[in-house]
Amino acid sequence: MYLALLVIFLQCSEVYSQERVLTFNRVQIEVQPSVKVKNGAPMSIFCHADITKSTDFPLKYNFTIFKDGKLVFMTVSDKGDAQYEIPMARSSDTGEYECTVEAGGKIKSSNSLHVWVTGMTKPILTAEKKEVLEGEVVKLRCELPEEVPPLDFFFRKIKMNSKPKEKHVFEPYRNFSEVSFSVEEGDNILQFDCYGRRNVKLEFESSEHSNKTLVTVREPFIKPTLNAKPSSNITEGDRIQFECSTVVARMHEIEIILQKNKKILKAVRDEKLLKYSTVATLEDSGEYLCKVEQGRASKTTKLNVVVSELFPKPILSASMSKLDENKELTLSCSINGFQKANFSILRKNSNGHILLKNSRNLTMRVNVNDTGSYICKAEVKGIIKESKPVRINVYAPVSKPTLSVVSGLPEVVLGKPLQLICHSAMGTPPITFTFHKGNETKKIVTNDTYATFLDANIRPNDKREYKCDAMNNHSSGRKTSNILNITVIVPIRNASLGSIPYGEVEEGSEAAFLCSVKEGSWPILFKIFRKTDREVLLFEKSENADRVIWHKKAMNRQDTGTYYCIASNRANVDVKSRPITISVILAAWRKGVIAAFVLIPIAGAVTLTLWWFFCKKKKAKGPSMEMSGSALSTNLTNEKLTGQHNDGDCYLGSGYIEDSENHMKSTDESKGPDLESAEVEYTEVEVSTLDPHRAPVQKGTETVYSEIRKANNDSVENRHSRIQGHPDAT
Repeated sequence: MYLALLVIFLQCSEVYSQERVLTFNRVQIEVQPSVKVKNGAPMSIFCHADITKSTDFPLKYNFTIFKDGKLVFMTVSDKGDAQYEIPMARSSDTGEYECTVEAGGKIKSSNSLHVWVTGMTKPILTAEKKEVLEGEVVKLRCELPEEVPPLDFFFRKIKMNSKPKEKHVFEPYRNFSEVSFSVEEGDNILQFDCYGRRNVKLEFESSEHSNKTLVTVREPFIKPTLNAKPSSNITEGDRIQFECSTVVARMHEIEIILQKNKKILKAVRDEKLLKYSTVATLEDSGEYLCKVEQGRASKTTKLNVVVSELFPKPILSASMSKLDENKELTLSCSINGFQKANFSILRKNSNGHILLKNSRNLTMRVNVNDTGSYICKAEVKGIIKESKPVRINVYAPVSKPTLSVVSGLPEVVLGKPLQLICHSAMGTPPITFTFHKGNETKKIVTNDTYATFLDANIRPNDKREYKCDAMNNHSSGRKTSNILNITVIVPIRNASLGSIPYGEVEEGSEAAFLCSVKEGSWPILFKIFRKTDREVLLFEKSENADRVIWHKKAMNRQDTGTYYCIASNRANVDVKSRPITISVILAAWRKGVIAAFVLIPIAGAVTLTLWWFFCKKKKAKGPSMEMSGSALSTNLTNEKLTGQHNDGDCYLGSGYIEDSENHMKSTDESKGPDLESAEVEYTEVEVSTLDPHRAPVQKGTETVYSEIRKANNDSVENRHSRIQGHPDAT
């Protein structure tokens, strides 16, 4: 039974749910009479919901209308339509409208609809005062009570027979605005109005103009009067008096000002009359202005005054404007067409003018301190006029200039710039300096006391004589310096080092080292170094030659190493030669002594061994073998002696001579082509057999030393000759 009731309940629920289904087709919004509504006209906004239901069941509709996202209307209806009535549309009703409908738990919104209420309400203008004084301000307020900001307000000041003055104010948050207009001179009856403007979808819409507000203006004082006495046309030296006056309602804060060319001559406060007098000069001609001020009010009057010239400006003339010192100068002052005047001649100075003489003429003998500007003054009836200044230049002669090198020494490295300075210790500037190189003019410079000249690139064949001239406006003319001879220093080029013997040197023997250069100015500083594990300076000498020879008397094993030389001169550039290697070997006689001490004991030991062998053999064979053994012994002995003699000759004679010849050959080969071509004196050396008890024999070095001495003698005569100790030397 319960199961049957449950089935019936479920079926009823399903039927009920099917009967309550609905769906929104669309929600539509519209406005009547149109989307553009005139300001003040009625306007209706309709919202319609189109809904489809599964069955005809009652339904409540919740309608909501928004303007620019803000809620403006809400209603509940059992119908699918709603109406929002606006009896009198205003510009504030302009905006984007949208309708939202909620029914049966579902919500749907319409598209947005823009409604434009055209036209604006008429603004209301009010003035703080209806009557004001000149110089005061009129405060105005313009209001658009039914409009919504942001708004633009325009105020106008309207005056008879003139263009209205307009002010603009933007109000982003208020529907009213306030401004002030100043009341100027000449304003009497003023009218003011205003209007508003707003921006709708990038289009401007303006209201009609407000009511006109009338403001009456009263004068606080009348326009001033300005007079000149005795008249506005006077002559220099006459006294002229100005009077400026006005009529004022109240004296408080009244001010009268007299000015000319924006310069205030006189001013009075709380008075109705201003007086000003002066002795007229030509500079007093022009327009004068009298101004009366009170608060913001201001009125002016102008008067033009002409002052006639009593006498023209004096003229100062000089006998000459440029002259030598100790010459005579005459200054004269005159006035065209006018003779009766008090003259004075003055010299202009930074601290004021210096009076020289109260006279028309002045004659004086000048010196360089009299250089300057001079004027003269003339006075008639208290009027003083000044002439234009005359410039007088007094010149002292230039002294003989001195020409020197800026660096100090009169020398320059080849290819480097040379800077010279020409200086005149005395002479009135400006001085014109002229530089000469040989007979050629190189540069002309005008300066006060000195000038410089840069010879940018010195070449080998350039003329090395320089001089300069100096002259100014003195009549003595040009002065010339002494000739400056410049030494051109040629930098060192291609240093080389050679030695004799070359390569190997016997211990205890003498060696000669030759350091030479291809090019370079004398004196040349030569340095010879040996480098093993460190560099050692062996020899240093300055020579007025392109080569130097250093003799090392006795070479030892410590002298083995790499040798090179460095040459330098005043060009301050060190030039290094290519290195050579010297090996110190054992002397030949030492080799002989060692051989003698080693081989003689060995020969004795061999002889004793042979003698012992033959004796033992003789005893073994007996007397029968005596003759045979004696003959064999004799042959062996002769053969041994012959063999010993040959061996000795080979070691002492042939071996020694071969070593001697090889050493001589090495020495001859080390001479190089220069030594071979030079004029060489040879010395014969006899090579003898080695005697261990005598001193070592001098070998082929005598010939080489003679050649070095010959080359050394010829070095002064022929600077370009070279001695070369190895193939790389030059």
